Amino acid sequence: MSDIIKKAQDVLRAEAEAVLSLIDRIDSQFVKAVEMILACEGRVVITGMGKSGLICQKIAATMASTGTPAFFLHPAEGVHGDLGMLMKGDVVIAVSNSGETAEIVRILPVIKRMGLPLIALSGGKGSTLDRAGDASLDISVEEEACPLNLAPTSSTTATLAMGDALAVALLMQRGFKEEEFALYHPGGSLGRKLLTRVEDLMHVGDAMPFVDEQVSLKEALFEITSKKLGITGVVNQKNELVGVFTDGDLRRVIEHDTSALDQPIEAIMSRNPKRILRSNLAAKALQLMDTYSITSLFAFENDDDSVPVGIIHLHDLLKAGVV
Repeated sequence: MSDIIKKAQDVLRAEAEAVLSLIDRIDSQFVKAVEMILACEGRVVITGMGKSGLICQKIAATMASTGTPAFFLHPAEGVHGDLGMLMKGDVVIAVSNSGETAEIVRILPVIKRMGLPLIALSGGKGSTLDRAGDASLDISVEEEACPLNLAPTSSTTATLAMGDALAVALLMQRGFKEEEFALYHPGGSLGRKLLTRVEDLMHVGDAMPFVDEQVSLKEALFEITSKKLGITGVVNQKNELVGVFTDGDLRRVIEHDTSALDQPIEAIMSRNPKRILRSNLAAKALQLMDTYSITSLFAFENDDDSVPVGIIHLHDLLKAGVV
């Protein structure tokens, strides 16, 4: 068992060192590569063979989901017609650990003939790919994590990390925002958290629980019960929200005074209730509820408004899958 643990640790150490070695290679060539992609009027076409090709697919997916249109081109399929995917205005990223991968070398003349900018990610300094690149990034590693120094391990990890560095640098330069990220990830919990807003889930109109500040606790309880949200807002004559009263407040009041049912609600309500804007993300509502240990928030159109336009409950967030 100790041999297995040691070997696994050696693999992780070798791959970590391969990634760390890239840090000092982030130089003017990297900046040039980023600038080439930012100036691109078409798509980023990423190509690589074998294990490098699999890494290229991930890099393309990461770029595409963070504001840089990109796709993967299989170089072997490329020489059999798929080079027709290339268009004027595209930028090509070609990946080869040796820099001499036959399928990559065969498509380089076509890329050059079309006048497309080429970013080379190569582990072979002075290789055919390295020399062909308008910008060349060194992804070489001292050794593979494979004990035979054959299976692509450290080299593919380094390539993936360099691709992530490019994607994130581009993201930052473009000023890519959370809302834009959500547009490309509408499915699953991530999309729901980043796309769903309070106004999409809140209760409005007659579904909102409200009582006048002059009513008794007994009358307020009818409103809490009928609206089934465990809360009622308390409003003044201008319909401005001046407080809230919850079923939790009721338990606390009854514990101290069983005759409290006839008290005016304004005497026992919670003042200065937490609030949220209808345009805020539902995820922010969840954050506020968690921070203040509450289950409902009244929503407003603007920060300065006093008349609520809706109410959102924790159950609404649960049903929408925001939690």
